[in-house]
Amino acid sequence: MTGPADIPLFGMMKARMDMLGERQKVLSTNVSNVSTPGYTPSDVDMQAFSAALAKGQVGGRSGSAGGVGMATTQPGHIAGASRAPLVAGMHIKDAPDSETTLDGNSVVVEDQMMKIAENRMEFETIVGLYNKSLSLMRLAAKTPQ
Repeated sequence: MTGPADIPLFGMMKARMDMLGERQKVLSTNVSNVSTPGYTPSDVDMQAFSAALAKGQVGGRSGSAGGVGMATTQPGHIAGASRAPLVAGMHIKDAPDSETTLDGNSVVVEDQMMKIAENRMEFETIVGLYNKSLSLMRLAAKTPQ
């Protein structure tokens, strides 16, 4: 039996929502480290995700979120399974904000909050598109009266 996840459009929307969920985690980590000396904020590499999406590596059945694990980018990081695997085709990169404090922290809370609001609006838009697409499919599947 096939379901909405087998339709490429729904697979791409699901992959995008998964990526936005992961981005929300990254942005909230940045905000929680606003007082950590030497902390550099991170963000999702949107260009790499878009390129993977365009190549068909993300979304649908072939683009399930398996096989990509957390990268240890600093010697102090613990390698391992403390976090769920990232979305296939998604990479996290350092994204310092416009200012750096004397202790080396480059998180600007206002910038991070704007990114979080942007992320939320994009997620809500995709959820709306997903719901509308499902409604159209239900309407098309209905028997005429």
